[in-house]
Parts: sequence; C-alpha cells; structure tokens
Amino acid sequence: MTRTHADAPPTEDAFDPALLRLAVAVLMGAIMTILDSTIVNVAINTLGRDFNTSLSTIQWVLTGYLLALSMTIPLTGWVIERFGAKRMWITSLALFIIGSALCGAAWNTTSLIVFRVLQGVGGGLLMPIGQTMLASAAGPRRLGRVMSLISIPAMLAPVLGPVFGGLIVDHLSWRWMFYVNVPFCAAALLLALRWIPADPERRAGGRLDAIGLTLLSPGLAALVYGLSEAGNGSPLTGAKVLGTVGAGVVLLGLFCAHALRKAKGPLLDLRMFRNRGFTTAVTALFVYSGAIFGLTVLLPLYVQIAQGESPLRAGLLVAPFGLGAIVTMAFAGRLADRRGSRGLGIIGIAVAAAACLAYTRIDVTTPQPFLVAVTFVAGLGHGLIVAPLMATLYRTLPRAAVPAATTTANILVRVGSSLGTAVLAVVLQIYIRAEIPGASGSLADAAADRGPGAVDALVRAFAHSFWWTAGLAALALVPALMLPRPAPDAEERPTSK
Repeated sequence: MTRTHADAPPTEDAFDPALLRLAVAVLMGAIMTILDSTIVNVAINTLGRDFNTSLSTIQWVLTGYLLALSMTIPLTGWVIERFGAKRMWITSLALFIIGSALCGAAWNTTSLIVFRVLQGVGGGLLMPIGQTMLASAAGPRRLGRVMSLISIPAMLAPVLGPVFGGLIVDHLSWRWMFYVNVPFCAAALLLALRWIPADPERRAGGRLDAIGLTLLSPGLAALVYGLSEAGNGSPLTGAKVLGTVGAGVVLLGLFCAHALRKAKGPLLDLRMFRNRGFTTAVTALFVYSGAIFGLTVLLPLYVQIAQGESPLRAGLLVAPFGLGAIVTMAFAGRLADRRGSRGLGIIGIAVAAAACLAYTRIDVTTPQPFLVAVTFVAGLGHGLIVAPLMATLYRTLPRAAVPAATTTANILVRVGSSLGTAVLAVVLQIYIRAEIPGASGSLADAAADRGPGAVDALVRAFAHSFWWTAGLAALALVPALMLPRPAPDAEERPTSK
C-alpha cells in the first residue's frame, strides 16, 4: 500500500524527498496569505484618498481580513476530517486566488472590504492545514526543524510585506498589491496538485460542532471588532466598545462551557489544556504574539508620524526584524530537537523583551541606525521562540490530537496579535492626548503638527507606549519558565492513542 503523510512517522532524522516536496508546496501557498497581513498596511492612506473615505472606514480593509482569518481557523479540524487535508488545501488556495483578483478589481470601499473577507476565508485555513500535514509527516524527531520551515512565511512577512507595499504604492497602482498574488498562488496550486500526497481514507460520519461554531466564531469576531474600534478612537467606555467586547467575552465563555460538556467532537478540544506542555507553550505564544505584533505596528507608525518618513522608509525599518529572525531560526529548530524547547524559548523571549525595553529610551535625537540595530536584535530573539514553542505544542500530544492543537494554537496567536495591536493603539492615543493637551488622539492629526514641541511630545508618547510592549514580552516569560523539561525518552513517546 502506498504510504501517505498520515502514516507512522519515519525513524530517520534526515528530511526525505517526499517531506521536502510537501514543505515546499505548503510554503508556496502560505507565504502570500501571510504577506497580505502586512503588505496593505502602508497603503491605507492611499486607499482612503482614492476611494474618498475616512481612515476609520478604510481600516476595515485590514480588520475584515483579520476577522475572516480568525473565524475560519476553528473549522480546520473538522474540514480535515470531513474532506481531507489536500482537498481543503487546494480549495482554500483557490478561494484566496479568486479573492485576490476581485480585490484588485474593487470599485469602492465596500467591495474591497467584502473581497478582503473572501481572501481571509481562503487564507485562514491554509496555515493550520499546512502545519497539520507537515507535523503528521515529520514525526516527533523532526518537529523542531519542520516548524522552522513553516515559520519562514511568518519571518518573511515583516521583511517583505511593508517593503513590497511601499514599492508598489510608490511606483504602481495599489491594485497590484492584490494582483501579484494571482500568478504566485497559481504556481503554488500546481505544486500542491503534484506534491501533496493523496488524502488517506477519511472517517465516515464526521459532524461539525454547529453549536460550538455559532458561539466561537461570532465571539472572536465581536472581540476583535470591539478592540479594533477602540484602536480607531471609539471611547473605551462607550457602548460600541463595551457592548461588542462584552458580547464577545460572553459568547466565548458559553463556548468554553459547551466544549467542556461535549463528550464527542467539540470544535476545539479544551481538554488539551490538561497537558502542561501544550498549555504553557500556547500561553507563552499568546502573550508574546500580542507584544511583538504590537511592536511591528508601532515602529512604522513612529517612523511615519514622529519622524515624517515615507511608507517605504517605514517598511525598511521593520525589515531587520525579519532578517534577525531568519538568522536564529536557521538553527533554532535543530537545536530544539536535540536539547528541548524550554531554554531556547526563555532566551528568545528575554532577548525580545530587552529590545522592546531599548525602544523606551528614544527621543528626538535618536539616530535611525540605533533603531535598526535594536529591531535586528528583537528579530534574533523572535527566531528562537516560534519554532521551539510550536514544536512543544505537538511533542507531548498524541498524533490524533495534532489537528486540534494546530487549530487552537493558530486561533490564540491571531487573537493575541489582535489584542496586542488594539491595546497598544489605545495606549498610544491616551499618551498622545496626555502629551498634547487638546489633541484628539488621531495619528493623522498629530502628524499634521510638525512644530518642535509637538514632535517632542509625539516621541514621548511613543516611548511610553513601548513600555507596554516590553511589559507584555516580559510577561510571556512566566509561562515559558513553566515549560516542562524534556524527558530522556521524549523521542520515544507514543504518537497515537
């Protein structure tokens, strides 16, 4: 019988050709979906001007994509069981291609937001399905290295996304930010058809947890929407923020109660949190993601608003973060396979937190080379975190739990990133109002005032905000310090129930 990616893991440590082909196909499909999370950031002002709409409205081009990603991730485990990983990978990639082409052809703000949601529906499933296929094919001996491979798109996004976005906006129409996805993802679709192994025989009678879906997806959507509205300037105590965030919290609480009571086939198996390795690793990733994603949002804003630089220059400042991550990621996975993830995770988080702390020392005389160096150091720490902690998620779980673990981890990382962005946006607005009496908190309004006193006040507001990124990153050390030490026979643990 032909061997598939879901069969027993190979005993050898080296990557076999089949695994390498699978990794290439997954990376080709996933990289553009992650780049689309950052490439549009530098074009928000251009889109608002072209469509003659407000900044708070056009920001839904970003928020709609994020909401769609968050809402589709919970379906991962069920669609893999019901339809098969390869079939759903190809379907999701096709949806992303169609959504990209429609975004490029959008005729107004509403159509662009709707098509971005379609993009997110397709893109939201690609990364967790790809992680599931790779984790199943690699086995426990090679998990660290294979998680390093799947982390490559996440490393490249902060390097290439803002830079490509700035180049396209400066030299071409913004529509090419979406059109460029079509040929690249079409090539990835051909590779997937040839290189992703056929799906094994699927379990008959799999059912979707409809109650869980109607609680979890709207709960996540309401939570992210409320936080994004707070970030856009709605009052924290207003009905829009409190009402939507409160509704999201209630729905998520009801989902947790439902999932714990449901004995068979919950949308997310919360019983996995009884596993110490899974719980500590996913908690560290959740908190750390909020800190580091918030940092990558604050940095371009600081360069554009406080220093008056172009979107391209702002994008170039973020690039050293990804470059530093690539440097340490190159050996982090192999080292995690040999020595365990705990030490690497702790060191990486400590380095990233120290870099965030250095940003609190900025003032109007801070040279850009200092910012570049600190950003590179933050990236060095980041590269030591993601692959080892993702490997820990899987290493202590049975093989049958891998799809559910992938889904849960991806949801929490995205929600953590959303929380970090929204919280830091609110914090920055509060500090701007405190430093510039009478200011509305709008970054666009703040940037319009280029007087010496106003610039000094803006820099102080950003410096105060960076304290929050440092604090969140340091908080991630708490669960990281609780990661279990690897057992001597960790590589021989059972991989099935």
